[in-house]
Amino acid sequence: MNTFFFRIYFVLFALITQCLFAQEYPGGLSDGTLDINGNNIPVKIYSTTEMGDLTAFPDRESDKNQSFVVILNESNFEPEYYNYGASTLAKYKDSKYQFFDKNFKLIDTSVNRDNISKFKYAVKSVKPITDSDKVELKTPFKIWDPSKGIHIGSFTLHFYSLMFVFAFGFGYVLMTRIFKIDNVNQKYLEPLFTWTLIGTILGARLGHVIFYQPELFKEDFWSVFLPISTKNGLKFTGFSGLASHGATIALIFTTLYYSFKVIRKNPFWVYDRLGIVVALGGAFVRMGNFFNSEIVGKPADPNSPFALLFPQQSSEYGLTVPRYPSQLFEAVGYVLLFILLWILYRKTDKKYQQGWLFGLFFIILWAIRFFVEFLKEPQGDEFIQIGGLNTGQVLSIPFMIAGVVIMIVSKKFKITPEENAKPE
Repeated sequence: MNTFFFRIYFVLFALITQCLFAQEYPGGLSDGTLDINGNNIPVKIYSTTEMGDLTAFPDRESDKNQSFVVILNESNFEPEYYNYGASTLAKYKDSKYQFFDKNFKLIDTSVNRDNISKFKYAVKSVKPITDSDKVELKTPFKIWDPSKGIHIGSFTLHFYSLMFVFAFGFGYVLMTRIFKIDNVNQKYLEPLFTWTLIGTILGARLGHVIFYQPELFKEDFWSVFLPISTKNGLKFTGFSGLASHGATIALIFTTLYYSFKVIRKNPFWVYDRLGIVVALGGAFVRMGNFFNSEIVGKPADPNSPFALLFPQQSSEYGLTVPRYPSQLFEAVGYVLLFILLWILYRKTDKKYQQGWLFGLFFIILWAIRFFVEFLKEPQGDEFIQIGGLNTGQVLSIPFMIAGVVIMIVSKKFKITPEENAKPE
């Protein structure tokens, strides 16, 4: 009963926090200060990944005495759209903007295909800035604008992909350790890894499309199953949408097959151990989302210690203004869940009560998702909304209920340490 009231209190706290601290930013502009040789000049900060909005911004200015800083990013100047990007920069130059690189060094050379990627800031100030001026942008919030990945020659290892490698890599090492602790033959590990990989990727992708972007089945069918886009020509994009609910459903079925046909154990035995690994893997995936500036939070008070500006965020999340780093909130929650499950697995006999750890995993994992959703921007169109709850929250409720049921019925599936080591 105490847990029930705590959850009600937590929901109310999240709702009140959101009402108090969610902010409105007229025109998508946030406030900052441009420090020029020690002189602080108030500026309005603007950024967008939409080229049309970026091009139109100079025409929106109404206050001629106002200074502006426009944050540019790679998506504004893709090589295949060089002419469009160059014409946009020319328009800014005609509107009395000056250009700077990522270190706020003045760029006074003409734009060309080789240097267009170096244009990071467009600044318009009452008094022109000279090459000898020392310039620094100060904001009450942090600006998260990382590179896309590690550049190796002409190849780029994207951080998002790297986080998936870490998730499955550490997961494999961890599951190897678990099988050794349980005295289970290592030959059953490879099939588990294979089926987990298939279930995670395929399920997460289908889940995202079904729950958030069903129009892709008609508009860009092959992008549902392959990391490409066929709209406006063939282009490699990577999988740009993955849903944890879909991955969970797929993993349930692939693990059932593995349990009955491969290792021949109670599926709950496998789920108990898989839940420990998934909790850690989920943290890496959310870190990947953070590097990709996706699944961002709702607008935050610029003075909040959590406020972050994501210049690379997609326009689907709305205006590019300071927001909550909801990806990090989830990642921290998943790490704490992993630590809890690992301690319970190693220090208690709950691993012999098949289903108990998995039920606890379900309850806490989806509770974390449920509460973080209060501070998260919707992903795509919200096709399911009940009582003010969004799609992610509605889909999380059945999983939490299932977790409770599984913990209750787990009492029927207790085994001995000797039975735990079977089949070999």
